[in-house]
Amino acid sequence: MGHDHSHESSGKNLKLAFFINVGFTIIEIIGGFLTNSVAIISDALHDLGDSLSLGLAWYIEGKANKKGATDEFSFGYARFRLLGALINSVVLVAGSIYIIYEAISRFQDPEAVDSKYMIGFAILGVLANGYAAWRVSGGKSLNDKVVSWHLLEDVLGWVAVLIVAIILQFKDWYILDPILSLGITLYILWGVGGRLKDTLHLLLQGVPAGLDMQEVKRQLQQVNHVSSIHHMHVWSLDGEHHVLTAHLVLEKISHFDQIDDVRQRAIESVEEWDFSHHTFQLELDKEKCPMLKSH
Repeated sequence: MGHDHSHESSGKNLKLAFFINVGFTIIEIIGGFLTNSVAIISDALHDLGDSLSLGLAWYIEGKANKKGATDEFSFGYARFRLLGALINSVVLVAGSIYIIYEAISRFQDPEAVDSKYMIGFAILGVLANGYAAWRVSGGKSLNDKVVSWHLLEDVLGWVAVLIVAIILQFKDWYILDPILSLGITLYILWGVGGRLKDTLHLLLQGVPAGLDMQEVKRQLQQVNHVSSIHHMHVWSLDGEHHVLTAHLVLEKISHFDQIDDVRQRAIESVEEWDFSHHTFQLELDKEKCPMLKSH
């Protein structure tokens, strides 16, 4: 596999987002105690989890960007991105469940906080997390997209804190804090739920979204001398780089050059899908295929 500069950029953005998140988590912990804000301390704990996830995503992106395959990972490290997306999704879901629990408990016992300092920390939080989210938002892999949801959750969370802090300057409506926290968390769960579903689908080697297996098969069957196709499989390494394998049974072959011509035309027939890997086994007699006997 060729070296992808877009993934190099993704790794740098994840590194930057990681350090921004770690630094701001420390500031949050200090700010939470200064303002006596349980909301900010809870967000600090959540951001600590985000920092761990970002660090993991950065490490995995570095692994995935290694050139070529190895004896241990014959397809290279691209599939590590799916592992990162899965772990980050699970962490985000777990963190969201915790926030929902905290929000519900605050309905019963809301606490007063220093809203003036909350405004300052909220503005800083929006700027820091917003910049990190913007840097990662251009990523194409599922890993990048899940991390983007992490950072978006942080930005929206701080926007909610800012709105509540401003209102609390004039009204003692402390119930607004858990209401906003609950709404934002449910929105993030809806978004990451779709990403988690996509990640699990690809990890289970499901056919990538937007790719029609039957259409690929029809294109291959139109190649001259191909009489039938069996054991055709399509799956994805990381949501971007797809793999195709198939057994093509040939007919009316009179010399070797025709076999090589079929192979080349088969590759050309599926070019529109831009497969990163495709392997065709060409067979002159379907009955001799050992995979059919065990099928």
